[in-house]
This record gives sequence, C-alpha cells and structure tokens, in this order.
Amino acid sequence: MEREPTRVVLPHPGPILEARFVRRYKRFLVDAEGPDGPITAHANNTGSMLGLLRPGATIGLSTSDNPKRRLPYTLEMTKVPDFAGDFWVGVNTLTPNRLLRRAVAARAIPELIGYDAARPEPPFADGRLDFLLTGPAGRCFVECKNVTMVEDDAAMFPDAATERGRKHLIELTRLAREGRDKAAIFYCVQRPDGRCFAPAAVIDPEYADLLAEAAAAGVLVLPYRAAVSAAGVALGERLPLAAW
Repeated sequence: MEREPTRVVLPHPGPILEARFVRRYKRFLVDAEGPDGPITAHANNTGSMLGLLRPGATIGLSTSDNPKRRLPYTLEMTKVPDFAGDFWVGVNTLTPNRLLRRAVAARAIPELIGYDAARPEPPFADGRLDFLLTGPAGRCFVECKNVTMVEDDAAMFPDAATERGRKHLIELTRLAREGRDKAAIFYCVQRPDGRCFAPAAVIDPEYADLLAEAAAAGVLVLPYRAAVSAAGVALGERLPLAAW
C-alpha cells in the first residue's frame, strides 16, 4: 500500500534568539542588538534580500554551541511588518536543501515520489548541482533555490543577478533534453504572502528566459511554500506558475 505524504518540519539548527538588525557588511556578516548587547552573526545568503534587512528590523538568529565556530549565531529569518499580522521570512540558503532532503524521504512532494535516496552535490560538466535523486522512478537531478522576494503577489527569484543560477538552468535543460535522466528545480518560498511564482525578469532577464526554456524542455519547476516560525520551517503547498 502506498504511504500517504506526511507533514515535513525542519527544525532550526539551534535555539532562536531574537535581535534587532543594525547592519550587514562584507556579504556574510550581520551586526545586531541582542537582549544582552551587540551581536555579530554569520549570514550565508549572498542575495540582496531586498526590503528585508532594514535597520531596527526584528531578526531571528540560530545559536550554536560548537566551540570551533568563530561566530555562534547564524541569521535564519527576518520579520516583515504587515497590516494583517507580522510574519517571518526565512533567509538561510541552506534551508531549501535540508527541507527537500526530508521531504523526499517522507514522500511529501508528489512530483518526486519514486525517489528514495538523495545524493548531495553530484558533479556536472562545470560544477555541481544540489542533489541526485535515485529510486524506482530512475534518476533525477535537482537544484534548490531560496525565495525571499514577493512583488505584486508573486514570489520571485532571483533577488540579484545570478550567473551561477543561469549555469544551473543551462545544465538542467541539457539533462532534460538528453532524456536519460529527469531534472527539477525546487524553489523554497520562505514567506506566506506570495500567491504564485515567477522569475524576477526585471532583475535578471536572462535567468527568466532560461527558466522558460528549461520548463519547455521538461525540467520540473517546483515552487513550494514553506511556513517559517521560531520552531522551524514547514513544507507547505505548491504554488502555481505565473505567466512571464
């Protein structure tokens, strides 16, 4: 008997500490004001995070007790004010990979049922993709992306021009056209307000064109909402694709 898809929740890497954002600098560093004074945290998101990191904004930092880490805090999420109620937006770019791996194991993504093993970072001609899924359904190469931007009710990626992202789309399209393996791109939308998904053509028009080409070639485009809270990140529903 087929198992029913289960709810997938990814806990944060450590307890969440709320702080007030002060500044971001050197791409990977964030200064904040914590309950007991100034804090410097690591930020692994290299995107622009448009509109999310305003001075004074509430942010959530995971706390690590690893003594080998230079900085014990990692930026996980930022709170967005909204008339219907403030909400968290997840900005940790490792979350989509971790969430997808759990979701595949739990059979929580219908389009990826039939794959039961996820090998991270399989090589390709010009680098690596995020996962190679294997199982009774065959093989499927998957790239994961974190989505934090919403414009006009559409969740959008990227929030900054991305040469690396364009290379991934070119490779996924090649794999789909060859027909031996399947290819997919998983967009993890870590905010609740987008009603659909589209590439951010204004920011990276070439990426938008390449995504259209990839979809036409048979690459699975999988934008899924993820609910972010202090407890963790929960996989939600698949979002429809907007026209672009």
